[in-house]
Order: sequence, then structure tokens, then C-alpha cells
Amino acid sequence: MGGFTTILGMTSVRTTLRPPRHQFDARVKPWWRAQLALSYGVIVVPLAVLGLLIAPARWWLLGPAILFAVIGLASMALPAWWHRVHRWEVTDTAVYTLTGYFWRTWRVAPMSRIQTVDTTQGPLQRSFGLSTVVVTTASSAGAVKLEGLEQAQAEELAARLTELTDATPGDAT
Repeated sequence: MGGFTTILGMTSVRTTLRPPRHQFDARVKPWWRAQLALSYGVIVVPLAVLGLLIAPARWWLLGPAILFAVIGLASMALPAWWHRVHRWEVTDTAVYTLTGYFWRTWRVAPMSRIQTVDTTQGPLQRSFGLSTVVVTTASSAGAVKLEGLEQAQAEELAARLTELTDATPGDAT
């Protein structure tokens, strides 16, 4: 866990890597499923339509359409798994995220490194009442994204992060 360090009479807060505490909103599972369905649908539907319309190439087109449809249906189980392993947390000193199962990505963004805090919401995400908080840092790894937060929670979190980063000494570079 984090601790305090005193250097020349100044107190600084140490940020350490640890598992984040919060799961994303449960509505993230159907949102992820909808994204998968749209992704596979873009491939399956044209192949199936063309396969039904072009008799000489029917099986050359319907075969891959069926294969992608089966893979797409099987992938519908993944969001439940993702929901169990994806975590996030915001403390007074940092933003923590943990994503992935086989290739786990742990991110810690100290408040002093945060440059901007944004909330985004696409049409599909909006239909599920969800938002994403994007925390841009002075890091080559890019922004930290908290995807799948309840809309009001995302707005409150963005406001809290803005206050915390404003009150944190440092220049975010």
C-alpha cells in the first residue's frame, strides 16, 4: 500500500502498484456484447448476403460467414469474464486500472502526472447509460480509460479528479 515519505521536512505521498478495488458497472457486459455483435455483424452480414445472391460463389462466401458467426456467438461469453477481471480505483494520490486476463495491464497514474480529464459517451454507450472517463497523463503509454462507468458516476469522478489534480503539486510533465 502507499505510504508517506519525509524528505528535508517536506512530506510526499508514495504511490504503489496494487489491485484496484472497483468493478465496472454491470451494464458494461451487454454493452461489450453489443460491440462484439456489431463487429462480427459487419463481416457476417455482407458475406451471407453475397453468398445468397451469387450462386457460383455461394459456399466460398457462406462458409466464412458461418465460421465468423460461430466465432461471434462464442465470443458473447467473454464480457462476463472481462467484467470479473477489469478493475479501477481513484484515490487521493492516483488512478489505478487493471485490465486483461492473460496479458494483464496494470496502470497507475499519479495525480501529479494527470494533464486532462474528459468524459466521453458514444451513441451505443449512451443507450446503456454508460460513460468513459479518459485521464490523459504525461506518459508515453497514453491515456488511462475507465470505460463502462454509470453516467452520473463518471461525471462525479471527472469532477473529483479535476479537483484532486488541481490541488496536487507538480506540473504534469
